[in-house]
Amino acid sequence: MITVVVADDEPMVCAHLRTILGSSGDIEVVAQAQDGAEAVEAVVRHRPAVVLMDLRMPGVDGLAAIERIAALPEPPAMVALTTFDADTYVIRALRAGASGFLVKSTPPEDLIGLVRVAADGHTVLSPSAARRLVTLSSDTRERSDDARRRTACLTERERDVLSGLGEGLSNADIANKLHLAEATVKSYVSRMLVKLGCTNRTQAGLLAHEAGLVG
Repeated sequence: MITVVVADDEPMVCAHLRTILGSSGDIEVVAQAQDGAEAVEAVVRHRPAVVLMDLRMPGVDGLAAIERIAALPEPPAMVALTTFDADTYVIRALRAGASGFLVKSTPPEDLIGLVRVAADGHTVLSPSAARRLVTLSSDTRERSDDARRRTACLTERERDVLSGLGEGLSNADIANKLHLAEATVKSYVSRMLVKLGCTNRTQAGLLAHEAGLVG
């Protein structure tokens, strides 16, 4: 059973998400929170696999909550919930430790599958959305220069794998593209996260865009 905490200051949204996810048979919403402070408490209490976190909430907002949860031992996968897919808060959330984001208009039939993807440790972020986000995030020369410095330590093959992360590809997709075994790609990803100081695949993917490794 995939356990989920939903954090949103609109009770109707929480109820909607609970109904959709509860219909899956393998996903259970174990707690709801109306602000970031409640979300952190719920995570500590229930240790969910996934947190769906609204970014704009009164009091402690979703961004602050993501930062606090990311600092916990073995934090859950955190997916930011937004109304618009170009929300600049999303960039900060991904850098803080979120593994992806969903717009609240995501079709119910897609939501269940995306939560499963997040629970498996993968990025919940479409390539088109990633490109729009990178447009927002790459607004300074300093950040691009820093990304190039951080990725300079990678081998050519590691850079190829990192580029795949930037495209939003799964390990299996990267393996097929580079003619490698999926286990080999998984090993590359784990090693690169340590080298680059990234918390998850999403942060590494954004870094790939900022370093100019994605066409």
